[in-house]
This record gives sequence, C-alpha cells and structure tokens, in this order.
Amino acid sequence: VQLQASGGGSVQAGGSLRLSCAASEPITTAMGWFRQAPGKEREFVAGIKWSGDTTNYADSVKGRFTISVDGSKRTLYLQMNNLKSEDSAVYYCATTELWVAVLPSSYDHWGQGTQVTVSS
Repeated sequence: VQLQASGGGSVQAGGSLRLSCAASEPITTAMGWFRQAPGKEREFVAGIKWSGDTTNYADSVKGRFTISVDGSKRTLYLQMNNLKSEDSAVYYCATTELWVAVLPSSYDHWGQGTQVTVSS
C-alpha cells in the first residue's frame, strides 16, 4: 500500500488545517495519524477503523482534532482546529492490522509526511 499525505502548511495559533492521506489500495483494518517534532519521538495522534465507526485520540488533541475516512475515495482525513504551537510537527499517516494501535511499531505502511507549523 502506498500512502500520499497532503494538506500541511503554516498557520497561526487558533487556526485550522485539514490533512489528507490517499491510499493506493483498499484498507482492511485501520489507519492512524502520527506526528514527530524535531528532537522528539514519533507520537500517536489519532486512529480510526476503516469502517469509520470507531476512533481513538491522544489526550493532547481530544476535542480539537477529528479523524475521518472516505472509503469511496480511499482517503483518510485529519481535521485540526484550534491549533497550538505544540502541534507543530511532521504529520504521518499509516496503516495497521491492529485495533487499537498507538505504537508506531504496530503500523506497517507509512506516508511520506506533511509539515504543520503553528506560530504563536
């Protein structure tokens, strides 16, 4: 499976961005978003079953980020609202055969990453 992430950019604190991740093949189980800031480990942001009926979020983004899927387009989304400077990172999408999976090692295919920069 090849994943193509897009939608990153630079915004001011309090702003919004929507990330997209297009998959080259149908996804069987689940997908997730991770992020990695300079000098930090890659961390889980949100996950969703491909059916779209079950989601999981990191505490740091609950109430601000929304993960969703469009199965007909084989595309994963991450709507990010009320962005904070600490959300600045490279965001990655990935696929997994596990649920619930929050460790990077549980994911097998990764997109190339898209940069999100939030200025305060």
